[in-house]
Amino acid sequence: MKLDGFGLFVEDMGNMIRFYRDVLGFDIKEAEDTSNVYLVKDGTLFLLYGRKDFEKMTSRKYEYIKGLNGHFEIALYVDTFEEVDSAYEKAISKGAKSVLPPETEPWGQRTCYIADPENNLIEIGSFNRPFEKRNG
Repeated sequence: MKLDGFGLFVEDMGNMIRFYRDVLGFDIKEAEDTSNVYLVKDGTLFLLYGRKDFEKMTSRKYEYIKGLNGHFEIALYVDTFEEVDSAYEKAISKGAKSVLPPETEPWGQRTCYIADPENNLIEIGSFNRPFEKRNG
């Protein structure tokens, strides 16, 4: 098996589309009243799926976390430390919630955390080198 992508089950599709499209720059073409966003971002499938639609499809009810979701993160990479700071400031100025301002960690990564409108954690980080060389 290969990891294909990941999805978020969302309560307010329009709000989430606006955030991922307008704040983070994801190439979302669907209308804000859609029930399903399916796109490939940097080779990874990214899905937004309406909670009610998913519950109807699976004939089940689910519980959803209130407050910051500490179960997972979405990690975004930029090439330089300066881009971490810039991406953070841009996201905050456009309405993202600050969780952790940019800081350089002991292991050499500059990182910060924001949250989307439904409180999913998003990390923006860099090892101050291009993505392809981050593990080298």
